Amino acid sequence: MNKLVFGTAFAALAIAVPASAPAQRLGAAVVAVIDTARIFRECNACRTAQTQLQQQVDQARQRAQQLGQPIQTEGQSLENTLKALGGKAPDAALQGRIQAFQARQNTANQELQNRQATIQRNQQYVAQQINAKLDPIIKSVMQSRGANIAVDMQATLATSPSIDVTNDVLAQLNQQLTSVSVTAPAAPANAQQPQGR
Repeated sequence: MNKLVFGTAFAALAIAVPASAPAQRLGAAVVAVIDTARIFRECNACRTAQTQLQQQVDQARQRAQQLGQPIQTEGQSLENTLKALGGKAPDAALQGRIQAFQARQNTANQELQNRQATIQRNQQYVAQQINAKLDPIIKSVMQSRGANIAVDMQATLATSPSIDVTNDVLAQLNQQLTSVSVTAPAAPANAQQPQGR
């Protein structure tokens, strides 16, 4: 009796649930390999932007040295003066020198932080401009070469020279991206920190 009940239940279940459709067969993967490190190294606009960004970094370092040297000298002088007091409290004039030193130090640090933030914003802006051109170019080259997957050479263990499309991408990028700006637009006013009361 149990066999009859189970057999009927399985038969009813087989009728109620249609057979699943055969799995869709996947097409063969056609891989395009792109050496993005080489593209960023050899793209004309990228090289120009990199040179200009390096100049900004060098200028920031020079400014840090210009600001740091007198502050370091004054700090050493104040330290020696305080040691000479032998633990006595500094007079009003020395306290004024210390406060002025701290104010100069804070101003210099703020200037250097602002320069660093500007350089980072400029670097991000350059990358944004390059990627805005690069992404559609990669898709276009993939389509023209019949690829359905693009991989970065840096993340690929082995490749065949026949699937490297870096030259195609680089040629189009140099043609379409003649230059990039290395000065990012100013940050919106509402992006700044709110002032305290």
